[in-house]
Amino acid sequence: MNEKDSYKDIVSHYEHCFQKHGDNCKGVDWPRQDDVFTRYDVMLDVIRFDPMCNSTGNTETVSDIDILDFGCGLGHLYDYIQSSNQTIGYTGLDISDLFADECRKKYPGVEFLCKDILKEDLERNYSYIIMNGVFTEKVSLSYDEMKDYFERMIKRVFEYADRGIAFNVMSKDVDWERDDLFHLPLNELSSFLCRDISRNYIVRNDYGLYEYTVYVYK
Repeated sequence: MNEKDSYKDIVSHYEHCFQKHGDNCKGVDWPRQDDVFTRYDVMLDVIRFDPMCNSTGNTETVSDIDILDFGCGLGHLYDYIQSSNQTIGYTGLDISDLFADECRKKYPGVEFLCKDILKEDLERNYSYIIMNGVFTEKVSLSYDEMKDYFERMIKRVFEYADRGIAFNVMSKDVDWERDDLFHLPLNELSSFLCRDISRNYIVRNDYGLYEYTVYVYK
């Protein structure tokens, strides 16, 4: 496998989790369902709603906003949005045929894409792109390999967001670090974002998990 394609080990890891545990939080390698709901709330908080802001000159509604659930896995974020009675437009994307096909079976009326955007283009932009759990595990990758993958992905994804993106990584402020997780120092993150992406970002470290979430805005 080409070094630049080593991220496919991460894809294989998540597919194995689904094959082992089925369609539940453990099937996408989250150990606790309550923590998953917390993450969804934090991820969706990236959305900035301005009722006076609309490109057509009309009053904006929530239904004018759409998200791309990047690395959608089994589509559980879509379930959460529906159960919360939110009317945000939703599209899922996953690099894995296994996950994309499963989502299409579960939600026949919803668009689910299967693409490797480091090699393929998206056909359009989205208001916000959410990447929940895409960068928390590095599995067999070295830290440098994972950081390179992370930076290439953020640069690429940000091109397709009209307003902003949200992603999470593991914190360095923990009692101990797991070798298979991606613990990204804040100073390295800040340097990368300010240099290559945007100085307009927010770090969320207030929701009680051993990770942090970042909102990056245009």
